[in-house]
Amino acid sequence: MTDLHTSIDKFQFNNVFMNASGVRCYTKDELDELAQSDAGTLVTKSATQTKRLGNPSPRYAPLELGSINSMGLPNEGLEYYLDYALDFQKAHPEKPIFLSVAGLSMEENLAMAHTIENSDFNGLVEFNLSCPNVPGKPQTGYDFDRTQEVLTNLFDFFTKPAGVKLPPYFDLAQFDQMATILNQFPLKFVNSINSLGNGLMIDPETDTALIKPKGGFGGIGGAYAKPIALANVRAFAQRLDPKIQLIGTGGVTNGRDAYDLILAGASLVQVGTLLQEEGTVAFTRLTRELRAVMQTKGYNAISDFRGQLKVLS
Repeated sequence: MTDLHTSIDKFQFNNVFMNASGVRCYTKDELDELAQSDAGTLVTKSATQTKRLGNPSPRYAPLELGSINSMGLPNEGLEYYLDYALDFQKAHPEKPIFLSVAGLSMEENLAMAHTIENSDFNGLVEFNLSCPNVPGKPQTGYDFDRTQEVLTNLFDFFTKPAGVKLPPYFDLAQFDQMATILNQFPLKFVNSINSLGNGLMIDPETDTALIKPKGGFGGIGGAYAKPIALANVRAFAQRLDPKIQLIGTGGVTNGRDAYDLILAGASLVQVGTLLQEEGTVAFTRLTRELRAVMQTKGYNAISDFRGQLKVLS
């Protein structure tokens, strides 16, 4: 039997798959469903300090090869998800959980980090620097000086295992610059990528944008994102300190997609659009398909091929 066990820092997972934050993780019931699925772990909805309703609907639409969304960070607030995570770790001490936060300002990020630092939470914290769908709020991850400032202030006091979620980058110089910044901090993981920001799709019947917020602009996910996700995971795997592991997110529709992200360097694989469309049963299919690919290739464990992408000579 092929082994899908993986790890990040001291945390062990019996399966490489997990949800992408924002998908089927808004309520405690949704989080419980993830916990009971074949996923190896789960992440909470990216939280702001207080509850947000998010953008007006329609704010999500399926596409031929993925999805477009402009959710606007709807969430129940940090206290709701922190309470859930604390209860979860008591009930499932053997199963680590990720707590995601996405402050809309430096001050909000620091305040939430202090709250988590002073709590009994002992899982992994994801600082989301890449939400592309809040009107009027730029993505921190595209401002390198701001990213440096945020991380400097965070790790001045934050001591719990943490990582960052990043937007997609498209230039090799951007990978170089961001990796130089990230390597300065005691990060345990980097999650790459968030959706492809500010795409636009049109309803051919009505000639209107498919979604309402921001005049129809929204993040693109699903198969459209796979080549960009692979490139970002690969680029950071080549540039980051080996102590910083990668979570690959974007474009997973089958087991081979997950295999490719691991081959590029990912230790965990997040599922977004597919999970939204199929529900948690998707993890069962993906697990079966990934095992089948590994068996065909003659691999028994994730470590046998993680980061082993070949290039043409």
